[in-house]
Amino acid sequence: MREELNQGLIDFLKASPTPFHATASLVQRLEAAGYQRLDEREPWTTEANGRYYVTRNDSSIVAVKLGRHSPLHGGIRMVGAHTDSPCLRVKPQPELQRQGFWQLGVEVYGGALLAPWFDRDLSLAGRVTFRRDGKVESQLIDFKAPIAIIPNLAIHLNREANQGWAINAQTELPPILAQFAGDERVDFRAVLTDQLAREHGLNADVVLDYELSFYDTQSAAVIGLHGDFIAGARLDNLLSCYAGLQALLNADTEETCVLVCNDHEEVGSCSACGADGPMLEQTLRRLLPEGDEFVRTIQKSLLVSADNAHGVHPNYADKHDANHGPKLNAGPVIKVNSNQRYATNSETAGFFRHLCMAEEVPVQSFVVRSDMGCGSTIGPITASHLGVRTVDIGLPTFAMHSIRELCGSQDLAHLVKVLSAFYASRDLP
Repeated sequence: MREELNQGLIDFLKASPTPFHATASLVQRLEAAGYQRLDEREPWTTEANGRYYVTRNDSSIVAVKLGRHSPLHGGIRMVGAHTDSPCLRVKPQPELQRQGFWQLGVEVYGGALLAPWFDRDLSLAGRVTFRRDGKVESQLIDFKAPIAIIPNLAIHLNREANQGWAINAQTELPPILAQFAGDERVDFRAVLTDQLAREHGLNADVVLDYELSFYDTQSAAVIGLHGDFIAGARLDNLLSCYAGLQALLNADTEETCVLVCNDHEEVGSCSACGADGPMLEQTLRRLLPEGDEFVRTIQKSLLVSADNAHGVHPNYADKHDANHGPKLNAGPVIKVNSNQRYATNSETAGFFRHLCMAEEVPVQSFVVRSDMGCGSTIGPITASHLGVRTVDIGLPTFAMHSIRELCGSQDLAHLVKVLSAFYASRDLP
């Protein structure tokens, strides 16, 4: 089972170079399991035991398995994650021609580690909006082939390279895509028009706009002398999206179960489809009883906010509190912060720990050093919007926000097992 899950994750990562593609990948797997799309612009008709999903902006999704009975009695079991990862986004007018090379200007999305982006085989993917036969349409594209690179400056010309230097995102990050002689010019939107024709057979009149990201073409892989690790891009947080999906598909329960995967977590979640927007609440209000019963249902519910945790790095162990250093392959991590950067409290942490013990899944704790700042997740945001009890958890990883991250090859199975038990639990605290 572990090997099958790990290969499934690797396939999911390969199919999901952007939040748009990640959501499409989730949709494909949900529909194969009998889930039906609900259109937010149309009236909804649902039934007990029904399986449904809603997408917004093509980059966020809420999947719901309705229970046999009203969720007013037993509450809702919710798992939350996010579809976006730090990356390099193409600017609206990106064309640069310098020294005979054709490059694209980029903007840094989220808190990316920039140095690992150099000397990588990069491709380009995302959503393109275009006009065809007088109508405006959108389509996902993925060049797949390595079409770009950001070469490092040779150490002979930058003797301070290994002493650390500030990377200028404006001047040093534009990838090189081609070399031309003379005054030849390239129209990037014409390149996208050609890609739409090659990939989808669409003859667009004109490309109107786009949201495109560069990504590393190297596939994720199980690595290590004994296969102890999974290395790959976008483990933060497609790892949790995939684990939540597998647990939801495993859910054989009469309770109502929800998986929500939001876009824009890496930039604050403040958008129509982000956790700081109304998507989840609006979806639940259309599916659950109204008024007093809605509030009562939410107060009986619980959210597991799943986002990666910082594993203790053997070369940088002093970056951790000595008593709270999560190990790779030692199970999911309960994340705690007294300043509410995580939404965990003793009751929700205790319940998650109880689930782990019952399933014989190892469990760990993480608290950031008291002299360091703490990151956050969709947990506190969703909890404050819905008023739902929440526990923040995640699998320990290295190199978070790098172009290639690392997690333990045993931990995905641990997380799927405990999330499956959560969805199946008859009683919530």
